[in-house]
Amino acid sequence: MADDDTSPGVLQRAIEQLLRPLVRLLLRHAVPFAAFEEMAKRVYVDAALNDFALPDRKASASRVAVLTGLTRKEVQRLRSAPEQREAGDLSERYNRAARVLTGWVRDDDFRDSKGAPRELEIDGERGFASLVRRHSGDMPARAVLDELLRVGAVEQHDDARLRLVARAFVPQRSQADKIGILGHDVADLIATIDHNLQHGATDPRFQRKVMYHSIPTGALSAFRKVSAADAQALLEKLDRWLAARDLDDPAGTEPLPRARVGLGIYYFEEGLEEPRREGVLP
Repeated sequence: MADDDTSPGVLQRAIEQLLRPLVRLLLRHAVPFAAFEEMAKRVYVDAALNDFALPDRKASASRVAVLTGLTRKEVQRLRSAPEQREAGDLSERYNRAARVLTGWVRDDDFRDSKGAPRELEIDGERGFASLVRRHSGDMPARAVLDELLRVGAVEQHDDARLRLVARAFVPQRSQADKIGILGHDVADLIATIDHNLQHGATDPRFQRKVMYHSIPTGALSAFRKVSAADAQALLEKLDRWLAARDLDDPAGTEPLPRARVGLGIYYFEEGLEEPRREGVLP
């Protein structure tokens, strides 16, 4: 078998491996195969319409049927079905809340003499409302506060002062938001892998991991801590670099081409039934 083998069997094995944790999650949340099948059909049609359209040609049900293997009748049904989206886009809420937390951590007006995020009053010249105006545009301060309280990133004392609990917007309480992150983050990773499969030789995107197969379980706690600390430090450094170049409010400037860009880091761990002797990086 050649090193660059891209036969259907190779892709099928990769997809089956990718689907296993997804199917576990679906079964845990009582999502039957029929519901998954309907979602897959909808995405097939959407991708064929939007990602494989021919230049200067209107997409037809016949072409979509040829690309997807679905019938024309089924394609037409899926195209006419109303789009299902939850009220309030997770991505927008995430971006707004993340900016506020980043400003609280980084902006000197909201830090104490030691450089730590200080407790804030809701109003006042250097209060929470001021923080929101400076770092989240025209979003109502109450709406941002409710979101940060809801996900457990901020605590409110009896005297109404606010304390930062988490330096990043990571939902701790909302199952809906955690599941929403599954869609955003895993989609980004797969898109990067797909890009590298197509353009890796000329325009590669960074995609790396470090992994060992036989680490004693007693060392895992220490690695969780050191990896989390080092990863957080790197992300905060990159956040400062991106924030200095962000065009979120380009009023008064010439319109410029823009892109959504970032770098994600995740930790993984899997128990082994019996030790494996080979310790190699894949």
